[in-house]
Amino acid sequence: MTGKKKRKLRWKENIPFYLMALPGLAYLIINNYLPMFGLGMAFQNVNFRKGMFGGDFVGFSNFKFLFSTQEAFLMFRNTIGYNLVFLVVGPVTGITAAIFLNSIRQKYASRVYQTLVLLPHLISYVVISYLVYALLNADAGLVNRVITLCGGEPVRWYAEARYWPVILVLVNIWKGIGFSSIVYLSSIVGISQDYYEAASLDGATRWQQIRHITLPLLKPTVITMTILGLGSIFRSDFGLFYQVTLNQGALISTTQTLDTYVFRGLMELGNLGMSAAAGFFQSVVGFLTVITANAVIRKFSAENALY
Repeated sequence: MTGKKKRKLRWKENIPFYLMALPGLAYLIINNYLPMFGLGMAFQNVNFRKGMFGGDFVGFSNFKFLFSTQEAFLMFRNTIGYNLVFLVVGPVTGITAAIFLNSIRQKYASRVYQTLVLLPHLISYVVISYLVYALLNADAGLVNRVITLCGGEPVRWYAEARYWPVILVLVNIWKGIGFSSIVYLSSIVGISQDYYEAASLDGATRWQQIRHITLPLLKPTVITMTILGLGSIFRSDFGLFYQVTLNQGALISTTQTLDTYVFRGLMELGNLGMSAAAGFFQSVVGFLTVITANAVIRKFSAENALY
């Protein structure tokens, strides 16, 4: 069989895989590539009477609102601060859950637990906001009922900003731990059992096996996930900071991020140029952060770098 016929046969054999990739590819093109045609709006005074791209060129004026506002420090502090916490807490909880799931998998060979832990990742923030409200409602929330039964005073959770850094981190962990744990679990499953058997013969305890085998071999996955997370260091999960908090003004000091600020500005001013400028800024800074982080890692550990 000639090389041309082999390639043709191989292409036909892969048709089912191409079809499976179509929905994800279509989403990628529609959601990530088509909007790139609107980058020019970041440098224009958008006027739809002149067409989407017919607005007057205003240079970097649309970027000024991100830095000239009095809330600039607040939104950048919250955006970067929360993301740094998520970058630390996410791998810790994800790896812990993955190790636990792997133990269950080895003992019971069941995927029920994996499905249950992944479930929160599939729930929308609209549903999560109702769940959080059911827990924290000042009048009939489950948490306040428990506090009252214990002799304490009910807490007005949606009027006290100081509680929300912890609440938001917990909600983020609960929603993201499923996806994170599955990623790390796939790496753990790929570790050769010969390492564990040899360690067991040498008398290593379960914790020693985790510490000296599992965690070191998870290092490349952790680095990759961290680099990808750094790409979103100037982005925030809009559903987490806007919907879960029910857009309460009293919580602005701890929930105002770059994305929520841009959304509020868009709703109040209707300036699409400013919103495009914010998205452009986030993308460029995220790209530079990933490039820088990868370069640093490549310098100290080339085999763990993305490229």
